[in-house]
Amino acid sequence: MHESRVPSSRFGRLWQYGGLAASMTFGAVGESFRRATGGGGEPGGSLMLSAGNMERLVAKLSRMRGAALKLGQIMSFQDSKMLPGPINEVLQRVQDSADYMPASQHNKVLASNLGSDWRELFSSFDEKPIAAASIGQVHSATLKSSGQAVAVKVQYPGVASSIDSDLSNLSILLTASRLLPKGLFLDKTIANARTELAWECNYIREAEMGSRFRELLSDETDIFHVPAIIKKVSGREVLTAEFCDGIGVTKVQTLNQEQRDWIGTHILRLCLREITEFKFMQTDPNWTNFLYNASTNKLELLDFGASRDFPDEFIKPYIHTLLAASRSDRATVRDLSIQIGYLTGHESQTMLNAHVNSVLTLAEPFMDTAPEVYDFQDQTITDRVRGFIPVMVRERLAPPPEETYSLHRKLSGAFLLCARLGSRVRCKEIFKNAMQKAGVI
Repeated sequence: MHESRVPSSRFGRLWQYGGLAASMTFGAVGESFRRATGGGGEPGGSLMLSAGNMERLVAKLSRMRGAALKLGQIMSFQDSKMLPGPINEVLQRVQDSADYMPASQHNKVLASNLGSDWRELFSSFDEKPIAAASIGQVHSATLKSSGQAVAVKVQYPGVASSIDSDLSNLSILLTASRLLPKGLFLDKTIANARTELAWECNYIREAEMGSRFRELLSDETDIFHVPAIIKKVSGREVLTAEFCDGIGVTKVQTLNQEQRDWIGTHILRLCLREITEFKFMQTDPNWTNFLYNASTNKLELLDFGASRDFPDEFIKPYIHTLLAASRSDRATVRDLSIQIGYLTGHESQTMLNAHVNSVLTLAEPFMDTAPEVYDFQDQTITDRVRGFIPVMVRERLAPPPEETYSLHRKLSGAFLLCARLGSRVRCKEIFKNAMQKAGVI
């Protein structure tokens, strides 16, 4: 990680975006000159997507944090099949590469939330953060009152107040520079990012969502651990919780196959439980939010800022759609998709086929014809689902329901995590159990 001051004023952030646009334009001109003089570059490749410009984009997104980084994270999970290769690489690189703010900035945030004598609350406080993401950075500390080890999340200044302007500037930059293909529903992705950013910037809401999730999983404390929130040392821009000792599930180098299967099984099972039983979901699929603690053999769950409820009028037909797809019932999938709002009923046959096929592909591990133990090592589900996106973007008559942007990102994230781990999961069994608890079979 690198230290850099967060541009916190609206004018300062606008200046940064303007500087990015100018530097990328000059970068494209320079790339054109190098190619013309035989100095390198890929002949025929995009001037705007040159290697130099991609480095500029990574550096700027990492320094700006906030909306810039959040939008990149959303798109990297949601639309990577549609994105040019260099852009997708940028988005993957910036997922966990935010710069951290200097002590002068995080001290001001802590003082405004916990009081000018905030240091008296801790017997130790590590000045350099252990993690930095799109909204804030995390410091390890020890409470003076109890000696408890805690993680203190401190929000970047100016991030909350600049959401709308940042997203507007990003939309203009991405559209004007033609970095993204047409028909990507960029406006809908940005609207989803705006909603989730507003949630994630409210640490009081996040504390409530985390406590709620902790209560919902109180019957599975032998498998999942949701860290308790320390409310007396928290505020709207500071969130303190008990420290978790686990390691990100994709970063553990010593996992055996049994552990990989166990982790994949419970993450996918939890995802289905969120849909069918809780009707409430932590929708951020970032793999760093799932820690594995080998000493306790538990999964530690983090970051509940983007948690949300799903209304019955959406989630009930959605559950029935999953059930119909698991039975390869194309007609019911089509009819329920019209009810939910995926389809209008006036689509071309090409669009209908692409939509129904994508739903059936998503439900493949849960089908009656699927193996009892589904091996995610060689799964191609996410690639095949994304393969239908170009047709659906071209032929779609209405954008997909708002709820699906976050739900499908989480579900595909769970599949991708199982694939990354090479998990072998009894998918049919956990799907049947979830459907039985939902009362649909």
